[in-house]
Amino acid sequence: MKSFKIVSLQVILSDGNIKDIVLEDGLIINKEDGKKTWLIEAYISKEYYDFFRTAQQSPDDLNVQVVITHESNDPAPFSTHIRGIKQFENHISVLLEGFLKVKRSNYAELLLSDIVREGFTGEELIEEFKNRMKKRIKYVASKKVQE
Repeated sequence: MKSFKIVSLQVILSDGNIKDIVLEDGLIINKEDGKKTWLIEAYISKEYYDFFRTAQQSPDDLNVQVVITHESNDPAPFSTHIRGIKQFENHISVLLEGFLKVKRSNYAELLLSDIVREGFTGEELIEEFKNRMKKRIKYVASKKVQE
């Protein structure tokens, strides 16, 4: 097994929008079990309890994006289900189990496409792309990030 620190976690909502989950701490483990299974543990504010409890009760997979180790890394998309939610005094720990959806994210292509749709051109386009790549602003197929 290999484990990595999680830098950010986002949930892809059923309408295609993205919900940022503010992490206190997080860990992702590649189980290397021959089934390509991953475990994701997010230690987060208790304010997310109802959101994740509702998702846990749903029969649908929970699609998430995880940035591993460094903020400059592309988000990795996973199809998961919630294995458990543990409550603490002010926080919860959410344990997700799932599978990596693709080997390489096309983050740069999606970001560039969104910037062009927003009307940027020429040098302004290049500068906006550079700025967002540095900040790792999260976009997926022209859907805005929901906090």
